[in-house]
Amino acid sequence: MKSHVIVFPGSNCDRDVAVALENAMGHPPGMVWHGDTEVPETDLIVLPGGFSYGDYLRCGAIAAQSPIMRDVVKKANAGTPVLGICNGFQMLTETGLLPGVLMQNASLRYICKDVHLKVERTDTCFTHKYSTADILRIPIAHHEGNYYAGDDVLDRLEGENRVAFRYCSADGADGKNLPFEGANPNGAARDIAGIYNEAGTVLGMMPHPERLADPELGGTDGTAMFDALAEALQ
Repeated sequence: MKSHVIVFPGSNCDRDVAVALENAMGHPPGMVWHGDTEVPETDLIVLPGGFSYGDYLRCGAIAAQSPIMRDVVKKANAGTPVLGICNGFQMLTETGLLPGVLMQNASLRYICKDVHLKVERTDTCFTHKYSTADILRIPIAHHEGNYYAGDDVLDRLEGENRVAFRYCSADGADGKNLPFEGANPNGAARDIAGIYNEAGTVLGMMPHPERLADPELGGTDGTAMFDALAEALQ
């Protein structure tokens, strides 16, 4: 399996996700600078978290116009799996690879803490090592993680089974039925923490699985995602 992580000015999770990928694959991923124009032959592209371009204009908006992103979009549309985490999710919406937008958290505050997620699908290259309705503990670290889309788009995401993860309580209760700062930390519509494209080959998610993919980090709930990718794309 060949994988590549795109590095932008302001990325701060590119090395974290590279370590998680190396642990799963047995060899390091390629690191591709945002100013390059082509991703080498690859089985997976990762857009990491961070604060690309200082989050100026809108989070992910400037990064979405980077030279490398034209090839990322081209490869994604041709079927290459793409994983966008946090700022990477914002880039995916800015390029139109995923619908909707990531707005400021409803609290208008930056939030950095562990949250719980319910796994909604297990038939993709990202999640096939999880079980349906698994409850994961995964960190978030964002100011603009409030997923929003019109009801027609949300209904289509639901109808096409494109919701990847939802915020929930530790026992799996829906976030919308709990205190605001509890299960749904940012006000995301329908508790959505991550979504897929129509083919299920592009995943955008706000939580950081790479930050809980090693016992030394305090947990391994994110490990199965990287193991799943390594197995599915070998």
